[in-house]
This record gives sequence, structure tokens and C-alpha cells, in this order.
Amino acid sequence: MTRVAFQLQVRPELLDEYLARHSPVWPEMLAEIAAAGRRNYSLFLADGGTLIGYYEVDDDDAAQAYLAASPVAARWEAEMSRFFIGLHGRPDQAATTLTEVFHLEDQLADAGDSTASDTDNRNDTEGSAS
Repeated sequence: MTRVAFQLQVRPELLDEYLARHSPVWPEMLAEIAAAGRRNYSLFLADGGTLIGYYEVDDDDAAQAYLAASPVAARWEAEMSRFFIGLHGRPDQAATTLTEVFHLEDQLADAGDSTASDTDNRNDTEGSAS
């Protein structure tokens, strides 16, 4: 599974309209997002119009290709493109992807592996010292 985060900048003068367009999103667009394989999809809006999106997907290239070929997604993205500053192309294809620098579950799993390894080493050392 791949976690994808991206950033866009919503035009401040269009924030209210942008929010209204997402409450709710067209049912056929929701179906296309799901059919593309994206799940756990969320958008977060910060002051000033900074928009952060997040989703999980098994194959992001395949999901991108599916949505790029979807007439529904093309229509949605064409209507949404006017909301963004400095964007060249469809929002779903041209957003700035963010680099993941921390993921709790990954680090807990890594810490669990090293903790188990440390415990095994301590037990081996303690066992041989007696």
C-alpha cells in the first residue's frame, strides 16, 4: 500500500465556493475515485487556502491512469481547476506530491523489531553469564 499526500493552493476569494463544491462531491465522482483504487481519501484546508490531500492506494500509477481516462473525472477536474493558484493541468494530475517523513505504524513496527532483537540479545547474554 502506498500513502500519498499532496498540496494545492485554493484561491482565497473562492474558498467558500470550493467548500460548497465538496459538500457533497458528485456521487459519480466518488464512485470513480473508489474504482481507481484510492481509499481513505481526505482533504484538509488550512488558513489562507492551503489544501492538503491524502489517500492510500495499492498502485498509484494505475489509479492516476484510470482517473486520467475517466470522462467523469475529466469533467470534475475541468470544473475544479479554476479554484487553484499556480496550477498547470488537471488538479488530480498536477498537484505537488509531498514526501512522507514520518509514519507512526512503520516506526512502531521497526522499534518493535529492534526491541525484540535487543531483548533476545539480553536474554542470550544473561543466559550465558550464569
